[in-house]
Amino acid sequence: MAHGGSWRVSGEGGAEGGGSRGRAARLIPSRSVVRPQPPRPCEDYWWEWKHCRGLRHAFHHYYAHGELPTCGRWREDYEACRAWEKGRAAAAQEALCKSERARVMENQKYAPVWTLRKNPPPDWYLPLDQDKPN
Repeated sequence: MAHGGSWRVSGEGGAEGGGSRGRAARLIPSRSVVRPQPPRPCEDYWWEWKHCRGLRHAFHHYYAHGELPTCGRWREDYEACRAWEKGRAAAAQEALCKSERARVMENQKYAPVWTLRKNPPPDWYLPLDQDKPN
């Protein structure tokens, strides 16, 4: 299972060995089955929550953004991750995957600071004029 999904057996003569002999069972992706593991280890969510609550991070976040960080989402993700690992709860899986998608989308909404070049400048091989005054 390289893609991380789950599979179920369909057709007669499935995994239990019932049905007629000549028919092969087909593997069909199952969407209703809980995935075997969370996208990250649960310790990552715990560490992010502890880091977010730290004084140094709070000071830096306040300096950079003008407000204190909200760390509740990391704690909720940690609890959902533990519920996913412990009881294979589908609701916890849904909540955690939704939170991860939101986190990725939030990181992608900011434009890059510099525009990326397609090619190097035409005079890239010439020495720099650092010693000359402007």
